Amino acid sequence: MYFVGLDLAWGVRNQSGVAVLDDDGRLVQVGAAVSDDEIATALAPYVEGPCVVGIDAPLIVNNPSGYRLGETLYNRDFAAFEATAQPANSRNPLFDPPRAEVLCERLGLNPDPHSRADRRAIEVYPHAATISLFELGRTLKYKRRTKDVAKRRDELLRMVDLIEGLADAVPRLGVRGSPAWLELRKRIEASDRPFQLNACEDPVDAVLCAYVALYFQRRREDVTIYGDGEVGYIVTPALPPGLTPRAVNPATAPTESDR
Repeated sequence: MYFVGLDLAWGVRNQSGVAVLDDDGRLVQVGAAVSDDEIATALAPYVEGPCVVGIDAPLIVNNPSGYRLGETLYNRDFAAFEATAQPANSRNPLFDPPRAEVLCERLGLNPDPHSRADRRAIEVYPHAATISLFELGRTLKYKRRTKDVAKRRDELLRMVDLIEGLADAVPRLGVRGSPAWLELRKRIEASDRPFQLNACEDPVDAVLCAYVALYFQRRREDVTIYGDGEVGYIVTPALPPGLTPRAVNPATAPTESDR
């Protein structure tokens, strides 16, 4: 069984991150793609049989305006951690239909989080996963909105370190045996321009998406599904009991979601 991560760009001209784990949690592929054809080609060998694909993008969008129910429920728990999900609705041309839905139909993946089908897809959110898995008080600031390149690089490298630490988790994630991962880390360490970090962050997020898919399969009792397959949803490892948000620095407080 394969566990696939897709950090899917909402627009078809932007880069998406792609990652694949095998049944033992070993990273077998990590990289990037742009068009739907490129994404489908990259994923095809891994979704022909049993698989769970974790997609960071709105997957089921039936509401004509406002927030989906899953986003509203999710934000009640995660907004204080600076991991807010922004509204997806069919009034937005990007979600009529959602790109993720089109890809799932093309690949023959069942998007219902409660399905027992062999080939499934779930909507995930890496920022939420970092809060729950690593017990962070706020999200790491490695996204494009962070203008300080050195800070952004340091935050992305911290993310890389945390992901590598999942080698001792249950289920385990094995990335350091992947030459592509080691090369990705070197590229991040050498980055001193925004565009260089832009090219690296999506594959890193895709690895975490793949791990959430693995976690969902192996530890279903420890995940939270906000919403459902009818109105849209977000799947994430459950918040640890007692985890509290870190106080927000007004100078660095986000004004919008990184999603």
